Amino acid sequence: MTKVAKGGQRELRIIAGRWRSRRVRFLDVPGLRPTPDRVRETLYNWLQFEITRCHVLDLFAGSGALAFEAASRGAEQVTLIEKDAQQAQCLRQNLALLEAESCQLICADSLQWLKQAPTKAYDLVLLDPPFNLGLVKQVIDRLMQQAWLKPSAWVYIETELSPEALELPAQFALHRQTRAGLVHALLYRVTQS
Repeated sequence: MTKVAKGGQRELRIIAGRWRSRRVRFLDVPGLRPTPDRVRETLYNWLQFEITRCHVLDLFAGSGALAFEAASRGAEQVTLIEKDAQQAQCLRQNLALLEAESCQLICADSLQWLKQAPTKAYDLVLLDPPFNLGLVKQVIDRLMQQAWLKPSAWVYIETELSPEALELPAQFALHRQTRAGLVHALLYRVTQS
């Protein structure tokens, strides 16, 4: 649940882990949909035995809700990609407030950033892009083409589309799913072919 804070900002609560109950702020901008508490709790319950020592990539960081929760619950390293400079500054302030040494913030367009050759692969990719822009397929294609994923990686997707409508590669096996209103929350296990 998000609450209204000062200066056109909102805040959300980290649910569990070392930063449990800490609040972080984010800009209240059109199109930004922080993952609700219930959905975050469900996702990280699914991943409770996987998250420690994970290298996590959050490609559309936005409020930082998914990334902060991963770091709080023991992810070894979390990379946040955020295109909007003002939102990135908000994330930077939250990282400083939390003293989040395990997190790295990059202010960049995710699709452009994914064009580079990866210096490392990730165990978990968090993908919650703006809706109705066809970004899920484009990002998945880049993740697979450039080998951003470790063998047996997890990919979490929040989307307005049903799993059937996503048309993901055959290597993507739907592991778990839930729904919050019109949003599908989908966790995939990716096998290397």
